[in-house]
Amino acid sequence: MRKLLPLLLSSVLSTTALAVEYPWPESDTRLIGDNPVHVVQPGEHMEQIAKQYNVGFLALLSANPGVDPYLPEPGTFVTIPQQLILPEVDYDGIVINLAELRLYYFDKAEKKLNIFPIGIGRIGRDTPVMKTKISQKRENPTWTPPLSLRKEYLEERNIVLPEVVPAGPENPLGTHALRLAYGSGSYLIHGTNKDFGIGLRVSAGCIRMRPDDIVWLFDKVSVGEKVRVINEPVKTAYEPDGTVYIEAHRPLSEDESEAGKRLLTKPDERTDDWLKTNHKNVSRYRAALAVQSGMPIQVGNTVAP
Repeated sequence: MRKLLPLLLSSVLSTTALAVEYPWPESDTRLIGDNPVHVVQPGEHMEQIAKQYNVGFLALLSANPGVDPYLPEPGTFVTIPQQLILPEVDYDGIVINLAELRLYYFDKAEKKLNIFPIGIGRIGRDTPVMKTKISQKRENPTWTPPLSLRKEYLEERNIVLPEVVPAGPENPLGTHALRLAYGSGSYLIHGTNKDFGIGLRVSAGCIRMRPDDIVWLFDKVSVGEKVRVINEPVKTAYEPDGTVYIEAHRPLSEDESEAGKRLLTKPDERTDDWLKTNHKNVSRYRAALAVQSGMPIQVGNTVAP
């Protein structure tokens, strides 16, 4: 144990500084990154650890079932979910996968990929799937709550929202906002004035980022940048060495009747048939769909041992 602990801490220290940056994806693989291990220190909690490594709160909990989110025992090994399978999209601009609560920025100029945890729309105010672009960039934005939201706050919370919230520490949009061209232009990628909520379904439909992350993205992108929002809870990778990986996330609840329930994704017929044809263990694939760890799990290999 004494020899192992320095190695774990070394992994933590070398990974934290570049927690969201990956090399440009190679053409023949969709599996990227690795999962460092963090050793819980006295007084730490899981949201604090998630923020340190810039991963989502729910993603961290899914990767570490059984660990108390508020009072993890000091000395506990916590897996940081930074290995992942890239979604099946063009590697261009901003890609948001709602099911995994992540934002991908494919920087073609720098040949780098940056991935950030995000907050998205709660049940009833879902963030829509869309193909769009950035239509406006605003520093120190004001917030104009829509009439429907003001009515909701008054009826359900007895809170009177002002017609316009000025820029400043009370503004829930934070310090920077990127307006999307979708629909009437009411959807934003923006910061926040709260420490909690990244990696959760908490917003009124917009995409929420940590303050430092939105500043970084704001400075990188231009008006007209491509934005694609997808909902892909299960991703599959067929790797060059023959290994097959599945990364399964919990599907998004569609209404309040599904809130708090365990939702499962049906097995993909193509993957199921491939595993059966190649005499692989189909039960391992189905177990990965049920566990929903949010991390890539090996379910087969095309190369005979």
